[in-house]
Amino acid sequence: MEEKRILRKNMMQELKSISEDEYSRLSGMVAESLYKQPDWRMASTIGITVSRPPEVDTYQIIKQAWSDGKKIAVPKCLPETREMEFRYITDFKQLESVYYGLFEPIREKTDLAEPGKIGLLIVPGLAFTLDGFRMGFGGGYYDRFLSGFHGKTLSLAFEKQIVDYLPLEPHDMPVSKIITDKRVISK
Repeated sequence: MEEKRILRKNMMQELKSISEDEYSRLSGMVAESLYKQPDWRMASTIGITVSRPPEVDTYQIIKQAWSDGKKIAVPKCLPETREMEFRYITDFKQLESVYYGLFEPIREKTDLAEPGKIGLLIVPGLAFTLDGFRMGFGGGYYDRFLSGFHGKTLSLAFEKQIVDYLPLEPHDMPVSKIITDKRVISK
């Protein structure tokens, strides 16, 4: 869809304009707000991607989860079926760089996490509406996974990623909450 391609390109340019210091500061603000959420405190297993700039930094969040005694499950994309599974990691050394520079769990070094065991799923995205809809990076993996996921969902974003409009498709799945550097948006 051409409209989504243009929106993705524009948002990426906008996010890349954030300085390194500002990126660290804003990511820290988002993380601190996340740690105060009941969804975070109550979840013993967190599903989360390993970020890459300009996404909100999740490395500090993963480290905090480990420090809090939580389990971390990271997605592994399965391109042959266009699906995704989550696998437990206990160390960043259990990750490998795959396509587009994404870090995913190494299957031989990690165990499968059943979706029903994930208490909180942190869903990535490029842009978000106030009602929880998101525009991802274009693979559709999360929308497919979310269609069968029944746990809590939220997204982390910089305030500039909140937009008035996104073109939606029937398979698009909203998240319940969005945490930005300025506010918490709940559906």
